[in-house]
Amino acid sequence: MSSLRAGPARSTLAAEQTPFAAVIQHWRVVLAAMLGWVLDAFDQMILIFLLVRLRDTFAVDLVAMGLLLSVSTYSKIAGNIGWGLASDRWGRKTAFMVGVVWFSVFSGLTGLAWSYASLFVIRVLFGFGFGGEWSASAALLMESVPPQARSLASAIMMAGFEIGYFMAAAANAVIAPRFGWRILFFIGILPALLTIFIRRGVPESPVWLRTRGRRDAGPRPRFRLTAAAIQGWVFMMVLQFQNTAIFTFYPAFLQTVRHMSPMQVFPYAATYSVASIVGKPVIGLLAARFGQRATSVTYLLVSIPAAIFFTLVGSTAGLFLGAALMGVVANSIFGLVPAFLSRRFPSAHRSFGMGFGYAVAGAGGSVAALAVPLLGRSIGLGTSMAVWIIAGSAVAAIVAAIRPRHLPGDVMETETATPDHVPA
Repeated sequence: MSSLRAGPARSTLAAEQTPFAAVIQHWRVVLAAMLGWVLDAFDQMILIFLLVRLRDTFAVDLVAMGLLLSVSTYSKIAGNIGWGLASDRWGRKTAFMVGVVWFSVFSGLTGLAWSYASLFVIRVLFGFGFGGEWSASAALLMESVPPQARSLASAIMMAGFEIGYFMAAAANAVIAPRFGWRILFFIGILPALLTIFIRRGVPESPVWLRTRGRRDAGPRPRFRLTAAAIQGWVFMMVLQFQNTAIFTFYPAFLQTVRHMSPMQVFPYAATYSVASIVGKPVIGLLAARFGQRATSVTYLLVSIPAAIFFTLVGSTAGLFLGAALMGVVANSIFGLVPAFLSRRFPSAHRSFGMGFGYAVAGAGGSVAALAVPLLGRSIGLGTSMAVWIIAGSAVAAIVAAIRPRHLPGDVMETETATPDHVPA
């Protein structure tokens, strides 16, 4: 597949930079995208950590709290799609800033919830901003860095989720016992300050600016459903299915199958998370060197034997090895998602296409959330997790191995194609 070199809008020197050097040069947009995802994850995970406390505060059961999580997931899906459309029409930077302010405001309002009904409405509205922020920031990042840096920049951005998870865990452990649960949501207002940095330090996508005149001069081009778009969306659905089978029931697996206390679970969950933080930049560098397709397929195939250590080996060493392998290999594949999706949509519809991809991923995750415990009733939770992780990894590898005849976003408007630079 042809690869890319900077065109007239980029210097030859920029095209010859290493991926790491190019990321450093564009550190502002990389940092902004990563911080947006860090703060998104923090606000999302705070609710997860506080489920039991909120249940008791508002005198409801866990079914009601589960309904809250489920409905807010669908609002995130709507946010992914709606904000993607807004980003394509009014600019990546503008949509990114509005998305950050949106979820920050509703995070703060969560701390003022006076009933379950008010909490429900506020978190549903929060989901619209959470879902939309990713669509805009991922497109902005992929269109701002040069092609050889996209895999690494993508991975650094996506590593922000685990960082946000750690921040939420620490805040829940240190702040909530002393100051109460509401303060954690008030802290969620602080991400709005990120918009100051975005406004002053992050330029608009050069690709979006280059194509703005074309959009203003005539009718908006219609979205075309291509083989590349279908592949991207199917891959996201299967990948999220696999990922949900990995982490959603992991704490419950350690407690019910391995008979660990919540305190004993933490080292294994921490190992998985730290391995993910380290693994995502590594896969980004490997993809820049060997190509997204080869790297993704290899990682997915390695995830199959790793699933055995993760779920079926009972020794302490085996459990730690499984947690590390799942983090550094299986979960790290998500680091390539923005780069993978950005190549499958034209610039006029890139943010929508990427946002819709993240939206359909939620459908795959919801299926896995049901499939794992259902099969677990007959063969055990650990074995069920292993079966679905292996199945998801195998199907995802097959989908990732497909080479579409045409990738609409392979060459963006600020670049020209050359045969000798970035592997596919």
